[in-house]
Amino acid sequence: MFDLGPAATTMSALVAGTADDQLDRPTPCSDWTVGDLLAHIHQFSSVFTTNARKAPVHPPTSLVDDWRTAIPAQLDELAAVWREPSAWEGRASAGGVDMSAEDNAVVAIEELTVHGWDLARSTGQGFHADGDQLDQIDRFVAMFGQEGDGPFGPRAAVPADADRVQRLIAATGRDPLWQPSAQ
Repeated sequence: MFDLGPAATTMSALVAGTADDQLDRPTPCSDWTVGDLLAHIHQFSSVFTTNARKAPVHPPTSLVDDWRTAIPAQLDELAAVWREPSAWEGRASAGGVDMSAEDNAVVAIEELTVHGWDLARSTGQGFHADGDQLDQIDRFVAMFGQEGDGPFGPRAAVPADADRVQRLIAATGRDPLWQPSAQ
C-alpha cells in the first residue's frame, strides 16, 4: 500500500489555483483545454474511488458547474478510500484494462501526478511530487511502456540537466518543457 493523499492534495491545490478565465487555455494534452482536463480529473478521481470500493462506475462526463468544490471533494474521497485495506484487494479496471487493485492504484497515482503536472503547466502554477509518488510513476512506466516508447507515445527528449519530474514526464511521452502558447 502507498498513500495517494499527497498527490490528491497537490491536485486539489492546483484545481483551487485555476482561474475561470483559464478554462479555454491549451494543455500538454493536445486535444484538451484546461476545462476538458478538469473534467477528466473529476472523471478519473470518481472512477478510482469507485474502483477502490468495488462499486459500479458512473463518472461525470463533462465539467460540472460546481467543479471548484466537487473536484477537491472527490479527490479527498479518493485519498481516503485508498487508505482502507479492502481497496487493495481483488481486481479493478482502468481504461478498460483489467488489473489487480494494487496496479489500479498505480494507475490512479500516475493520473494524479501526470495530469497534475499538465494542469500546473497550463495554468502557470508550480508543481511538486515527492519521491514515493515518483517511484510509483516509475512503476507505471515500466508496467505500460514499450521499449523506446512511454505509455502514451514516444518518449520525449529531456535536457541534460532535467530533474526527476521532467524525466518521468518525458517517459510518458510528454514534452517536459511544454509551455502554453502566448495568449
